[in-house]
Amino acid sequence: MSSKFTRRRFLMVLGAGTACLTLTGAEGCERLGRVTKLKSLPTPRVSPLRVPKVRVLPSVSPAPSNGVWSFRSRPDLSPPVVEVTKQTPDTAPGYILVAPEEGGAGQGGSLIVDDRGQVVWFRPLQGSHGRAMNLKMQSYRGRPVLTWIETVPGEYVIFDASYREIASFGAANGYNGDHHEFLISPQDTALITIYNAVPRDLSSVGGSKDSVAIQGIVQELDIQTGEVLFEWHSIDHVALEETYATPLQDGRTGIDYFHINSIDVDHDNNLLLSARETSAVYKIDRKSGEIIWRLGGKKSDFQMEEGARFAFQHDARRLPDGTISIFDNGSLVFENGTPKAVEESRAIVLELDEERMRASLVGEYTHPDKQYADAAGNMQVLPNGNVFVGWGRALAISEFSHEGELLFDASLLRKNKSYRAFRFPWSGQPLDRPACVAERASEDDLRVYVSWNGATEIESWEVLTGSRVERLKSLGSVPQDGFETAMMVRTLDPYVAVRAIDHSGRVLGTSKPVETLR
Repeated sequence: MSSKFTRRRFLMVLGAGTACLTLTGAEGCERLGRVTKLKSLPTPRVSPLRVPKVRVLPSVSPAPSNGVWSFRSRPDLSPPVVEVTKQTPDTAPGYILVAPEEGGAGQGGSLIVDDRGQVVWFRPLQGSHGRAMNLKMQSYRGRPVLTWIETVPGEYVIFDASYREIASFGAANGYNGDHHEFLISPQDTALITIYNAVPRDLSSVGGSKDSVAIQGIVQELDIQTGEVLFEWHSIDHVALEETYATPLQDGRTGIDYFHINSIDVDHDNNLLLSARETSAVYKIDRKSGEIIWRLGGKKSDFQMEEGARFAFQHDARRLPDGTISIFDNGSLVFENGTPKAVEESRAIVLELDEERMRASLVGEYTHPDKQYADAAGNMQVLPNGNVFVGWGRALAISEFSHEGELLFDASLLRKNKSYRAFRFPWSGQPLDRPACVAERASEDDLRVYVSWNGATEIESWEVLTGSRVERLKSLGSVPQDGFETAMMVRTLDPYVAVRAIDHSGRVLGTSKPVETLR
Protein backbone atom coordinates (compact mmCIF):
# COMPACT_ATOMS: atom_id res chain seq x y z
CA MET A 1 0.00 0.00 0.00
CA SER A 2 1.34 3.37 -0.90
CA SER A 3 2.33 5.54 2.02
CA LYS A 4 1.11 8.61 0.20
CA PHE A 5 -1.95 10.23 1.71
CA THR A 6 -3.99 10.82 -1.47
CA ARG A 7 -7.07 13.00 -1.94
CA ARG A 8 -9.14 9.79 -2.36
CA ARG A 9 -7.96 8.35 0.96
CA PHE A 10 -8.66 11.68 2.68
CA LEU A 11 -12.23 11.60 1.40
CA MET A 12 -12.58 8.01 2.59
CA VAL A 13 -11.56 9.03 6.07
CA LEU A 14 -14.11 11.82 6.10
CA GLY A 15 -16.79 9.50 4.84
CA ALA A 16 -16.04 7.06 7.64
CA GLY A 17 -16.58 9.83 10.16
CA THR A 18 -12.95 9.93 11.24
CA ALA A 19 -10.86 13.00 11.89
CA CYS A 20 -7.48 11.94 13.17
CA LEU A 21 -4.39 11.00 11.18
CA THR A 22 -1.75 8.49 12.13
CA LEU A 23 0.76 11.31 11.82
CA THR A 24 -0.63 13.03 14.92
CA GLY A 25 -0.65 10.13 17.34
CA ALA A 26 -3.18 12.20 19.35
CA GLU A 27 -4.70 10.90 22.57
CA GLY A 28 -8.28 9.77 22.11
CA CYS A 29 -7.64 8.31 18.66
CA GLU A 30 -7.62 4.59 17.83
CA ARG A 31 -5.06 3.45 15.19
CA LEU A 32 -6.40 1.87 11.95
CA GLY A 33 -3.46 1.04 9.71
CA ARG A 34 -1.87 4.36 8.94
CA VAL A 35 -5.15 6.14 9.47
CA THR A 36 -6.87 6.38 12.86
CA LYS A 37 -10.51 6.22 13.65
CA LEU A 38 -11.90 9.03 15.86
CA LYS A 39 -13.37 7.93 19.16
CA SER A 40 -16.72 9.30 20.17
CA LEU A 41 -15.99 12.39 22.37
CA PRO A 42 -18.44 13.96 24.83
CA THR A 43 -19.97 17.30 23.90
CA PRO A 44 -18.15 20.00 25.88
CA ARG A 45 -20.18 21.88 28.49
CA VAL A 46 -20.02 25.61 27.89
CA SER A 47 -21.22 27.52 30.99
CA PRO A 48 -22.51 31.02 30.70
CA LEU A 49 -20.45 33.79 32.35
CA ARG A 50 -20.85 33.39 36.10
CA VAL A 51 -22.67 36.30 37.70
CA PRO A 52 -21.62 36.80 41.34
CA LYS A 53 -24.42 36.34 43.80
CA VAL A 54 -23.39 39.53 45.62
CA ARG A 55 -22.07 42.61 43.87
CA VAL A 56 -21.67 46.28 44.80
CA LEU A 57 -24.05 48.76 43.24
CA PRO A 58 -22.62 52.10 42.08
CA SER A 59 -21.89 54.28 45.09
CA VAL A 60 -23.55 57.59 45.73
CA SER A 61 -21.92 60.87 44.78
CA PRO A 62 -19.17 62.06 47.16
CA ALA A 63 -21.22 65.25 47.62
CA PRO A 64 -24.98 65.12 46.95
CA SER A 65 -26.06 68.16 44.96
CA ASN A 66 -28.67 69.20 47.51
CA GLY A 67 -26.04 69.36 50.25
CA VAL A 68 -27.66 66.65 52.39
CA TRP A 69 -26.80 62.99 52.82
CA SER A 70 -29.65 60.47 52.83
CA PHE A 71 -29.38 56.77 53.62
CA ARG A 72 -31.86 53.98 52.90
CA SER A 73 -30.68 52.01 55.91
CA ARG A 74 -30.76 55.05 58.25
CA PRO A 75 -33.53 57.40 57.12
CA ASP A 76 -33.34 59.13 60.50
CA LEU A 77 -29.90 60.57 59.65
CA SER A 78 -29.50 63.47 57.21
CA PRO A 79 -26.19 65.19 57.97
CA PRO A 80 -25.02 68.10 55.82
CA VAL A 81 -22.28 67.59 53.26
CA VAL A 82 -18.64 68.43 53.93
CA GLU A 83 -17.38 69.04 50.39
CA VAL A 84 -13.75 68.08 49.81
CA THR A 85 -12.04 70.20 47.15
CA LYS A 86 -8.41 69.12 47.59
CA GLN A 87 -6.95 65.86 48.86
CA THR A 88 -3.37 64.60 48.78
CA PRO A 89 -1.68 61.48 50.19
CA ASP A 90 0.43 63.53 52.61
CA THR A 91 -2.29 64.35 55.09
CA ALA A 92 -1.96 63.08 58.65
CA PRO A 93 -3.92 59.95 59.62
CA GLY A 94 -7.29 60.39 61.24
CA TYR A 95 -10.82 61.61 60.65
CA ILE A 96 -12.26 65.12 60.51
CA LEU A 97 -14.49 66.21 63.41
CA VAL A 98 -16.95 69.08 63.01
CA ALA A 99 -20.22 70.20 64.57
CA PRO A 100 -22.38 71.76 61.84
CA GLU A 101 -25.08 74.15 62.92
CA GLU A 102 -28.79 73.41 62.49
CA GLY A 103 -30.69 75.68 60.11
CA GLY A 104 -28.93 74.96 56.83
CA ALA A 105 -29.06 71.82 54.77
CA GLY A 106 -29.80 68.67 56.76
CA GLN A 107 -29.55 68.22 60.49
CA GLY A 108 -27.17 69.90 62.89
CA GLY A 109 -25.14 67.82 65.31
CA SER A 110 -21.84 66.06 65.91
CA LEU A 111 -20.23 64.76 62.71
CA ILE A 112 -17.14 62.71 61.81
CA VAL A 113 -16.13 62.36 58.15
CA ASP A 114 -13.18 60.85 56.28
CA ASP A 115 -10.87 62.54 53.77
CA ARG A 116 -13.40 61.95 50.97
CA GLY A 117 -16.11 63.70 52.96
CA GLN A 118 -17.90 60.38 53.55
CA VAL A 119 -19.82 60.17 56.81
CA VAL A 120 -18.24 57.98 59.52
CA TRP A 121 -20.45 58.90 62.48
CA PHE A 122 -23.28 61.34 63.01
CA ARG A 123 -25.33 62.20 66.06
CA PRO A 124 -28.05 64.73 65.31
CA LEU A 125 -29.18 67.27 67.87
CA GLN A 126 -31.41 65.66 70.44
CA GLY A 127 -33.79 68.63 70.63
CA SER A 128 -35.28 71.25 68.36
CA HIS A 129 -33.16 74.10 69.71
CA GLY A 130 -29.52 74.87 70.34
CA ARG A 131 -26.30 73.61 68.79
CA ALA A 132 -23.68 70.96 69.27
CA MET A 133 -20.35 72.76 69.65
CA ASN A 134 -16.67 71.96 69.78
CA LEU A 135 -16.71 68.23 68.92
CA LYS A 136 -13.25 66.75 69.47
CA MET A 137 -11.38 63.75 70.79
CA GLN A 138 -9.82 64.03 74.24
CA SER A 139 -8.37 61.68 76.84
CA TYR A 140 -10.30 60.83 79.99
CA ARG A 141 -9.01 58.35 82.57
CA GLY A 142 -6.41 57.19 80.08
CA ARG A 143 -8.85 56.41 77.26
CA PRO A 144 -9.85 58.33 74.12
CA VAL A 145 -13.30 59.90 74.29
CA LEU A 146 -15.47 62.20 72.21
CA THR A 147 -16.54 65.44 73.86
CA TRP A 148 -18.78 68.30 72.86
CA ILE A 149 -21.16 70.91 74.25
CA GLU A 150 -24.95 70.86 73.86
CA THR A 151 -25.86 74.55 74.09
CA VAL A 152 -29.42 73.63 75.02
CA PRO A 153 -29.69 72.59 77.84
CA GLY A 154 -26.09 73.80 78.40
CA GLU A 155 -24.43 70.45 79.03
CA TYR A 156 -20.91 69.12 78.54
CA VAL A 157 -21.01 65.60 77.14
CA ILE A 158 -18.46 62.74 77.12
CA PHE A 159 -18.92 59.60 74.98
CA ASP A 160 -16.67 56.55 75.01
CA ALA A 161 -15.48 54.58 71.95
CA SER A 162 -18.78 52.66 71.92
CA TYR A 163 -20.71 55.95 71.65
CA ARG A 164 -22.06 55.46 75.14
CA GLU A 165 -22.52 58.52 77.33
CA ILE A 166 -20.23 58.26 80.34
CA ALA A 167 -20.68 61.80 81.68
CA SER A 168 -22.93 64.81 81.18
CA PHE A 169 -22.91 67.88 83.42
CA GLY A 170 -23.46 71.62 83.52
CA ALA A 171 -21.79 74.63 85.06
CA ALA A 172 -21.89 75.08 88.84
CA ASN A 173 -22.68 77.85 91.32
CA GLY A 174 -25.86 78.85 89.50
CA TYR A 175 -24.18 79.82 86.22
CA ASN A 176 -25.09 78.73 82.71
CA GLY A 177 -22.26 77.08 80.80
CA ASP A 178 -20.99 78.63 77.58
CA HIS A 179 -20.07 76.91 74.30
CA HIS A 180 -16.58 78.30 73.70
CA GLU A 181 -14.52 75.75 75.62
CA PHE A 182 -14.64 72.31 77.21
CA LEU A 183 -11.18 71.04 78.01
CA ILE A 184 -10.36 67.88 79.97
CA SER A 185 -7.21 68.66 81.93
CA PRO A 186 -4.30 66.27 82.54
CA GLN A 187 -5.83 65.81 86.00
CA ASP A 188 -9.13 64.58 84.43
CA THR A 189 -11.01 67.68 85.52
CA ALA A 190 -13.19 69.82 83.24
CA LEU A 191 -12.27 73.40 82.36
CA ILE A 192 -15.23 75.36 80.98
CA THR A 193 -16.11 78.95 80.07
CA ILE A 194 -19.04 81.03 81.34
CA TYR A 195 -20.39 84.41 80.20
CA ASN A 196 -21.93 86.51 82.96
CA ALA A 197 -23.34 90.05 82.97
CA VAL A 198 -22.48 92.23 85.97
CA PRO A 199 -23.54 95.84 86.72
CA ARG A 200 -20.85 98.34 85.68
CA ASP A 201 -20.25 101.99 85.01
CA LEU A 202 -19.26 102.08 81.34
CA SER A 203 -18.58 105.81 81.05
CA SER A 204 -14.83 105.13 80.75
CA VAL A 205 -15.43 103.17 77.52
CA GLY A 206 -18.16 105.37 76.03
CA GLY A 207 -21.19 103.82 77.68
CA SER A 208 -23.64 104.80 80.36
CA LYS A 209 -22.96 104.77 84.07
CA ASP A 210 -25.87 102.44 84.75
CA SER A 211 -25.09 99.51 82.49
CA VAL A 212 -23.58 96.01 82.46
CA ALA A 213 -20.31 94.39 81.43
CA ILE A 214 -20.20 90.78 80.31
CA GLN A 215 -17.34 89.08 82.07
CA GLY A 216 -15.62 85.79 81.32
CA ILE A 217 -15.56 83.12 84.01
CA VAL A 218 -13.40 80.00 84.14
CA GLN A 219 -14.62 77.03 86.16
CA GLU A 220 -12.65 73.89 86.89
CA LEU A 221 -14.99 71.04 87.87
CA ASP A 222 -14.68 67.52 89.16
CA ILE A 223 -16.38 65.62 86.31
CA GLN A 224 -17.92 62.94 88.50
CA THR A 225 -19.20 65.11 91.37
CA GLY A 226 -19.57 68.56 89.78
CA GLU A 227 -17.54 70.09 92.61
CA VAL A 228 -15.96 73.46 91.76
CA LEU A 229 -12.18 73.19 92.16
CA PHE A 230 -11.26 76.63 90.80
CA GLU A 231 -13.18 79.68 89.62
CA TRP A 232 -11.80 82.83 87.98
CA HIS A 233 -13.64 86.06 87.06
CA SER A 234 -12.18 88.39 84.45
CA ILE A 235 -13.82 91.47 85.97
CA ASP A 236 -11.65 91.05 89.09
CA HIS A 237 -8.39 91.06 87.12
CA VAL A 238 -8.86 92.73 83.72
CA ALA A 239 -10.01 96.36 83.49
CA LEU A 240 -12.64 97.56 81.04
CA GLU A 241 -10.05 99.85 79.49
CA GLU A 242 -8.21 96.85 78.02
CA THR A 243 -11.03 96.13 75.58
CA TYR A 244 -11.29 97.02 71.90
CA ALA A 245 -15.05 96.44 72.01
CA THR A 246 -17.58 99.24 72.23
CA PRO A 247 -20.90 99.34 74.08
CA LEU A 248 -23.83 97.88 72.15
CA GLN A 249 -21.56 96.73 69.30
CA ASP A 250 -23.22 93.31 69.28
CA GLY A 251 -26.70 94.75 69.62
CA ARG A 252 -26.98 93.75 73.24
CA THR A 253 -27.16 95.86 76.36
CA GLY A 254 -23.82 96.83 77.87
CA ILE A 255 -20.46 95.67 76.62
CA ASP A 256 -18.99 92.24 75.95
CA TYR A 257 -15.60 93.52 76.93
CA PHE A 258 -13.60 90.29 77.41
CA HIS A 259 -15.15 87.44 75.37
CA ILE A 260 -13.19 84.43 76.61
CA ASN A 261 -12.96 81.76 73.91
CA SER A 262 -10.28 79.23 74.90
CA ILE A 263 -8.55 77.71 77.92
CA ASP A 264 -5.36 75.67 77.87
CA VAL A 265 -3.17 74.14 80.57
CA ASP A 266 0.41 75.43 80.38
CA HIS A 267 3.44 73.24 80.99
CA ASP A 268 3.64 74.47 84.59
CA ASN A 269 -0.07 73.66 85.19
CA ASN A 270 -1.13 77.30 85.13
CA LEU A 271 -3.77 78.38 82.62
CA LEU A 272 -3.68 80.22 79.28
CA LEU A 273 -6.84 82.17 78.42
CA SER A 274 -7.70 83.76 75.09
CA ALA A 275 -9.92 86.86 75.16
CA ARG A 276 -11.20 88.02 71.78
CA GLU A 277 -12.24 91.55 72.66
CA THR A 278 -8.97 92.51 74.34
CA SER A 279 -6.92 90.84 71.57
CA ALA A 280 -4.76 89.29 74.27
CA VAL A 281 -3.77 85.95 75.77
CA TYR A 282 -3.48 85.83 79.57
CA LYS A 283 -1.46 83.44 81.68
CA ILE A 284 -3.10 83.12 85.09
CA ASP A 285 -2.04 81.39 88.28
CA ARG A 286 -4.21 78.30 88.73
CA LYS A 287 -4.30 78.74 92.50
CA SER A 288 -4.48 82.48 93.15
CA GLY A 289 -6.03 83.60 89.87
CA GLU A 290 -3.50 86.41 89.51
CA ILE A 291 -2.33 87.34 86.02
CA ILE A 292 1.25 86.17 85.43
CA TRP A 293 1.58 87.90 82.04
CA ARG A 294 -0.34 89.34 79.09
CA LEU A 295 0.55 88.48 75.49
CA GLY A 296 -0.72 91.08 72.99
CA GLY A 297 -3.45 93.64 73.53
CA LYS A 298 -3.13 97.13 74.97
CA LYS A 299 -1.05 96.10 78.00
CA SER A 300 1.17 93.36 76.56
CA ASP A 301 4.02 92.28 78.83
CA PHE A 302 5.84 91.10 75.70
CA GLN A 303 7.36 93.18 72.98
CA MET A 304 5.55 91.98 69.89
CA GLU A 305 8.07 91.53 67.10
CA GLU A 306 7.21 91.98 63.42
CA GLY A 307 4.28 89.80 62.39
CA ALA A 308 3.63 88.61 65.95
CA ARG A 309 0.73 90.90 66.78
CA PHE A 310 -2.72 89.33 66.45
CA ALA A 311 -6.30 90.51 66.85
CA PHE A 312 -9.71 89.14 67.89
CA GLN A 313 -8.03 85.74 68.09
CA HIS A 314 -9.21 82.28 69.10
CA ASP A 315 -7.71 79.03 70.34
CA ALA A 316 -4.42 79.84 72.07
CA ARG A 317 -2.49 76.60 72.82
CA ARG A 318 0.89 75.82 74.34
CA LEU A 319 2.72 73.35 72.08
CA PRO A 320 5.11 70.63 73.25
CA ASP A 321 8.18 72.59 72.09
CA GLY A 322 7.17 75.62 74.18
CA THR A 323 5.79 77.76 71.35
CA ILE A 324 2.19 78.98 71.32
CA SER A 325 -0.28 78.48 68.46
CA ILE A 326 -3.08 80.98 67.85
CA PHE A 327 -5.83 81.38 65.29
CA ASP A 328 -5.48 85.06 64.37
CA ASN A 329 -8.87 86.17 63.06
CA GLY A 330 -7.49 89.46 61.75
CA SER A 331 -4.07 91.02 62.23
CA LEU A 332 -4.39 94.29 64.11
CA VAL A 333 -3.17 97.49 62.48
CA PHE A 334 -3.71 101.10 63.49
CA GLU A 335 -4.95 103.96 61.32
CA ASN A 336 -4.72 107.38 63.00
CA GLY A 337 -4.55 105.63 66.34
CA THR A 338 -7.67 103.54 65.70
CA PRO A 339 -7.32 99.74 65.65
CA LYS A 340 -8.48 97.97 62.51
CA ALA A 341 -8.41 94.30 61.60
CA VAL A 342 -6.82 93.23 58.32
CA GLU A 343 -9.45 91.11 56.59
CA GLU A 344 -7.38 87.95 56.19
CA SER A 345 -7.15 85.33 58.90
CA ARG A 346 -4.11 83.20 59.58
CA ALA A 347 -2.87 80.45 61.87
CA ILE A 348 0.33 81.48 63.63
CA VAL A 349 2.99 80.06 65.93
CA LEU A 350 4.76 82.40 68.35
CA GLU A 351 7.98 81.85 70.25
CA LEU A 352 8.06 83.52 73.66
CA ASP A 353 11.31 84.66 75.23
CA GLU A 354 10.14 84.97 78.82
CA GLU A 355 13.49 86.31 80.02
CA ARG A 356 13.71 89.20 77.56
CA MET A 357 9.89 89.31 77.25
CA ARG A 358 9.78 89.23 73.47
CA ALA A 359 7.32 87.39 71.22
CA SER A 360 8.41 86.51 67.68
CA LEU A 361 6.60 84.91 64.75
CA VAL A 362 8.05 81.49 63.83
CA GLY A 363 5.18 80.03 61.79
CA GLU A 364 2.36 81.41 59.67
CA TYR A 365 -0.31 79.60 57.62
CA THR A 366 -2.65 81.43 55.27
CA HIS A 367 -5.14 80.12 52.75
CA PRO A 368 -4.56 80.58 48.99
CA ASP A 369 -8.06 82.07 48.80
CA LYS A 370 -7.27 84.55 51.60
CA GLN A 371 -9.90 83.21 53.98
CA TYR A 372 -11.26 85.69 56.49
CA ALA A 373 -13.14 84.55 59.59
CA ASP A 374 -14.74 87.45 61.41
CA ALA A 375 -15.41 84.98 64.24
CA ALA A 376 -14.64 81.43 65.42
CA GLY A 377 -11.77 79.30 64.09
CA ASN A 378 -8.97 77.15 65.46
CA MET A 379 -5.49 75.80 64.75
CA GLN A 380 -4.30 72.27 65.56
CA VAL A 381 -0.68 71.18 65.23
CA LEU A 382 -0.78 67.47 64.41
CA PRO A 383 1.68 64.84 65.69
CA ASN A 384 3.46 64.61 62.30
CA GLY A 385 4.01 68.38 62.17
CA ASN A 386 1.15 69.17 59.78
CA VAL A 387 -1.18 72.01 60.71
CA PHE A 388 -4.97 71.60 60.65
CA VAL A 389 -7.07 74.76 60.50
CA GLY A 390 -10.79 75.34 60.96
CA TRP A 391 -11.46 78.72 59.37
CA GLY A 392 -14.50 79.46 61.52
CA ARG A 393 -17.12 81.55 59.78
CA ALA A 394 -15.09 81.40 56.58
CA LEU A 395 -16.38 77.78 56.49
CA ALA A 396 -13.19 76.27 55.05
CA ILE A 397 -11.28 73.37 56.65
CA SER A 398 -7.63 72.96 55.66
CA GLU A 399 -4.49 70.97 56.36
CA PHE A 400 -1.00 72.27 55.64
CA SER A 401 2.40 70.67 55.68
CA HIS A 402 4.82 72.03 58.27
CA GLU A 403 6.32 74.15 55.48
CA GLY A 404 2.93 75.64 54.55
CA GLU A 405 1.87 73.59 51.50
CA LEU A 406 -1.90 73.13 51.28
CA LEU A 407 -2.52 69.37 51.48
CA PHE A 408 -6.25 69.19 52.12
CA ASP A 409 -9.18 71.55 51.71
CA ALA A 410 -12.88 71.20 52.36
CA SER A 411 -15.85 73.42 53.04
CA LEU A 412 -19.18 73.52 54.83
CA LEU A 413 -22.38 75.10 53.57
CA ARG A 414 -23.02 78.66 54.71
CA LYS A 415 -25.75 77.86 57.24
CA ASN A 416 -23.96 74.76 58.56
CA LYS A 417 -20.95 76.57 59.98
CA SER A 418 -18.86 74.82 62.62
CA TYR A 419 -17.17 76.68 65.48
CA ARG A 420 -14.03 74.53 65.24
CA ALA A 421 -12.71 71.64 63.13
CA PHE A 422 -10.22 68.95 64.14
CA ARG A 423 -8.37 65.92 62.82
CA PHE A 424 -7.98 62.98 65.19
CA PRO A 425 -7.34 59.25 64.88
CA TRP A 426 -10.48 57.55 66.16
CA SER A 427 -11.59 53.95 66.56
CA GLY A 428 -15.30 53.44 67.13
CA GLN A 429 -17.09 50.21 68.10
CA PRO A 430 -20.85 50.86 68.33
CA LEU A 431 -22.95 48.86 70.76
CA ASP A 432 -25.95 48.66 68.43
CA ARG A 433 -26.25 46.40 65.36
CA PRO A 434 -25.66 47.26 61.71
CA ALA A 435 -28.76 48.61 59.98
CA CYS A 436 -29.97 46.73 56.90
CA VAL A 437 -32.76 47.24 54.36
CA ALA A 438 -33.59 44.78 51.55
CA GLU A 439 -35.86 45.49 48.58
CA ARG A 440 -36.91 43.16 45.74
CA ALA A 441 -35.58 44.37 42.40
CA SER A 442 -36.90 41.31 40.55
CA GLU A 443 -38.06 37.80 41.36
CA ASP A 444 -34.52 36.62 42.13
CA ASP A 445 -32.64 39.88 42.79
CA LEU A 446 -32.48 41.99 45.94
CA ARG A 447 -31.17 45.48 46.53
CA VAL A 448 -29.57 45.48 49.97
CA TYR A 449 -28.43 48.61 51.82
CA VAL A 450 -26.33 48.36 54.98
CA SER A 451 -24.59 50.79 57.34
CA TRP A 452 -23.26 50.89 60.88
CA ASN A 453 -23.09 54.39 62.30
CA GLY A 454 -19.68 55.02 63.86
CA ALA A 455 -18.01 51.67 63.10
CA THR A 456 -14.48 52.44 61.88
CA GLU A 457 -12.96 48.96 61.47
CA ILE A 458 -15.18 47.50 58.72
CA GLU A 459 -13.32 46.06 55.74
CA SER A 460 -16.21 44.23 54.02
CA TRP A 461 -19.84 43.23 54.28
CA GLU A 462 -20.88 39.57 54.06
CA VAL A 463 -24.44 38.73 52.96
CA LEU A 464 -26.35 35.84 54.55
CA THR A 465 -29.64 34.48 53.20
CA GLY A 466 -31.91 31.56 53.94
CA SER A 467 -35.40 30.13 53.91
CA ARG A 468 -35.56 30.47 57.70
CA VAL A 469 -34.15 33.07 60.07
CA GLU A 470 -32.17 30.47 62.01
CA ARG A 471 -30.69 28.91 58.85
CA LEU A 472 -28.83 31.64 57.02
CA LYS A 473 -25.86 30.85 54.81
CA SER A 474 -23.20 33.06 53.25
CA LEU A 475 -23.69 34.11 49.62
CA GLY A 476 -20.57 36.26 49.33
CA SER A 477 -19.13 39.59 50.40
CA VAL A 478 -18.22 43.01 49.02
CA PRO A 479 -15.86 45.76 50.23
CA GLN A 480 -17.33 48.51 52.37
CA ASP A 481 -18.27 51.50 50.23
CA GLY A 482 -18.67 54.64 52.31
CA PHE A 483 -21.14 55.10 55.15
CA GLU A 484 -23.81 53.03 53.37
CA THR A 485 -22.92 50.13 51.08
CA ALA A 486 -25.46 49.20 48.39
CA MET A 487 -25.45 45.67 46.94
CA MET A 488 -27.36 43.58 44.42
CA VAL A 489 -27.95 40.09 45.82
CA ARG A 490 -29.15 37.18 43.66
CA THR A 491 -31.36 34.95 45.79
CA LEU A 492 -34.87 33.56 46.08
CA ASP A 493 -34.54 33.20 49.85
CA PRO A 494 -37.02 35.20 51.92
CA TYR A 495 -34.59 36.24 54.69
CA VAL A 496 -31.36 38.24 54.53
CA ALA A 497 -28.84 39.62 57.04
CA VAL A 498 -25.47 41.31 56.64
CA ARG A 499 -22.44 41.08 58.86
CA ALA A 500 -19.45 43.40 59.18
CA ILE A 501 -15.98 41.89 58.73
CA ASP A 502 -12.67 43.55 59.65
CA HIS A 503 -9.34 43.26 57.77
CA SER A 504 -8.42 40.07 59.66
CA GLY A 505 -11.70 38.31 58.84
CA ARG A 506 -13.19 38.79 62.30
CA VAL A 507 -16.95 39.32 62.52
CA LEU A 508 -17.64 42.69 64.15
CA GLY A 509 -21.41 42.56 64.16
CA THR A 510 -24.45 41.24 62.31
CA SER A 511 -27.62 43.03 61.33
CA LYS A 512 -31.03 41.82 62.35
CA PRO A 513 -32.40 39.41 59.69
CA VAL A 514 -35.02 41.08 57.52
CA GLU A 515 -37.76 39.45 55.48
CA THR A 516 -37.83 40.16 51.75
CA LEU A 517 -41.31 40.22 50.31
CA ARG A 518 -41.91 39.29 46.69
